[in-house]
Amino acid sequence: MVDVVLESTIKCPNCGHQKAETMPTDSCQYFYECESCHVLLKPKHGDCCVFCSYGTVPCPPIQQGSGCCAPGP
Repeated sequence: MVDVVLESTIKCPNCGHQKAETMPTDSCQYFYECESCHVLLKPKHGDCCVFCSYGTVPCPPIQQGSGCCAPGP
């Protein structure tokens, strides 16, 4: 069993703002609005969520090796 890290710091590629966020365990977060510049981030091609694209830690399903999760609300 892999210990899952639930906190990841998202860094906005537009303005460089960083914020620690708690990742959902039951779905992926497909959109994230930067609280500094208000750009709406979406996953990069091939990534399942904004944490996998812009976070310091990938989402829980990727950490567990279970593959991509479904987009959440």
